Amino acid sequence: MTLTVGMITTDTTDAEALAAWWAEQTGAEIAETNDGWFVIIRGGTLPVWLAFQKVEEVTPGKNRLHLDLSTDDLDAEVERLLGAGATLVARRGDEHFRWVTLADPQGNQFCVSGKH
Repeated sequence: MTLTVGMITTDTTDAEALAAWWAEQTGAEIAETNDGWFVIIRGGTLPVWLAFQKVEEVTPGKNRLHLDLSTDDLDAEVERLLGAGATLVARRGDEHFRWVTLADPQGNQFCVSGKH
């Protein structure tokens, strides 16, 4: 038996707004809205579907699972994401490998690295 990743789901207090933000950042499209309680995006640069599930309150603290994204131009992509509403958590690494930890508009952390 083999497992494959079909979808990654994030809890959020505003599923439609967060899905729209991630769709814009990845060139994806909103595929389903389900009355705003479970929104799915797909396409663009995403290899799997991303889903955003509405909850009354998010789990406090750092998320235990996060996206690791890569780009050809780390500095330019980080600046673009910051301009789109992401917040900087930390710049990490050294001259051999660098990545930046950011948070989306709801505080979910994700990392962006240069392609290696």
